[in-house]
Amino acid sequence: MPPTTVRSPAPGGRRLVAVSVSITATLGLLAGCAPAGGLASAPPGPTPASRGPGSAPSDAAELGGTPSRDGDPGGSNGPTSGCPDSGVRITYRGVSAAMGLRAMGLELVNCGDRPYRLHGYPEPRLRDADGDVIPVRVIRGAKGITSGFDDPPRPLVLAPGEAAGTALLWRNLVDNPTVVATNAEHLDVAPLRGRPAQRVVIQGHIDLGNTDRLGVSAWQKREPSTPEPTRAVPNPPPTTPVPLL
Repeated sequence: MPPTTVRSPAPGGRRLVAVSVSITATLGLLAGCAPAGGLASAPPGPTPASRGPGSAPSDAAELGGTPSRDGDPGGSNGPTSGCPDSGVRITYRGVSAAMGLRAMGLELVNCGDRPYRLHGYPEPRLRDADGDVIPVRVIRGAKGITSGFDDPPRPLVLAPGEAAGTALLWRNLVDNPTVVATNAEHLDVAPLRGRPAQRVVIQGHIDLGNTDRLGVSAWQKREPSTPEPTRAVPNPPPTTPVPLL
């Protein structure tokens, strides 16, 4: 059973606070800095992973773990407590919103015990309240949505405990009464195409209207929001005192 999406007590789903329409808000999400008044903080702690149907196996040598089987709702813990088999954990970092433009921050932390390689864009999959996939056009960058969101991907190597950030961008626009507006209740994200996806618990929903477009930014290295626990280091052997002459 997938995790339940957390809703705010405000009527009509979540409460969104208007901020200036600027890509700066999105960059703030990537950098781990909350835009003033525009970021709904994510609850701390690890997010359980789940595998979406049709998830392709990953390169275990690169990922630092064994890929999970399709249909495994949570996977088993990896090298550290609460770490998925893939060796990385993806979490929701909040949403900034202004005049129909939404930017959702996501964070990937290497919670495994070996380097994790990233080069490119995440692969999001939206699902409705029943868990069915919602077909949308995923755009690498933000062409047709906004400008200033198209920095090219760069190869990253995340050491254990290091993190990368990305953002999803969309417009809540209803301009065609013949098309049903899209509201996604659940979000699955794969770090890259072909790697296992995991369920990301979000607050509220993804209200695409009837635009049918979702922009994604390339992964960028960033400081982790919650430092990973330091692994125990074996005590060094005792030293032999040197006799005094």
